[in-house]
Amino acid sequence: MKEQKVLPMAHTLLVFGDSNSHGSPPIVTPGEYLRFDSAIRWPRVMARALGEGWAMVEEGLPGRTTQFDDPIMGAHMNGRTGLRIALESHGPIDLLALMLGTNDAKTRFNPTPDRIVAGIAGLVDIALSEPMQTRHDGFEVLVICPPPVEEVGPISGEFLGGAAVSEGVAPVLAAHCAARGVAFFDAGSVIEVSGQDGVHFEPDAHQALGLAVARVIEGM
Repeated sequence: MKEQKVLPMAHTLLVFGDSNSHGSPPIVTPGEYLRFDSAIRWPRVMARALGEGWAMVEEGLPGRTTQFDDPIMGAHMNGRTGLRIALESHGPIDLLALMLGTNDAKTRFNPTPDRIVAGIAGLVDIALSEPMQTRHDGFEVLVICPPPVEEVGPISGEFLGGAAVSEGVAPVLAAHCAARGVAFFDAGSVIEVSGQDGVHFEPDAHQALGLAVARVIEGM
């Protein structure tokens, strides 16, 4: 009998984020739903760069916050609920890549750098909790700080004051991740938001981010 070749087990990566992980293009007409295809979206770019040794799950929800029930978009935008659902829906996973905080910079959430980081810290707490770690037999966490927003374009009214606030997030978040012992990457070191709407990424930014995150993961 011919001996069967045993293939190595793939690592599983869960990407948890908002519209920029979902693949929403820069907004021209508010309220219109569009999505970049899999050739463009940064999580897919990252997965292709990582290769066959990795399986990737996309969990990007447009409008998702780190900790707030959005009064306009709905309570399901609260990332705390969403992360628990994602971690109990998929698995076992080996790595959680978390990129949130952009929507927390909206004026209606009275944003400050510390408040945004506190929201991300709550998600890290959920991920590192004993029940979640036990469920997945342990997994690592990579926190990705989104690039600062700009107050331009058709949704700028939702982010009044958000540009200055989001500029201050990366150093505070980096310090928190170092204290918690989780990996950190500043997306703003390789990309910028689109000048069209000041929030979302152009295709070249998706490409650059996907490749950069793949390199970070390979070095973990």
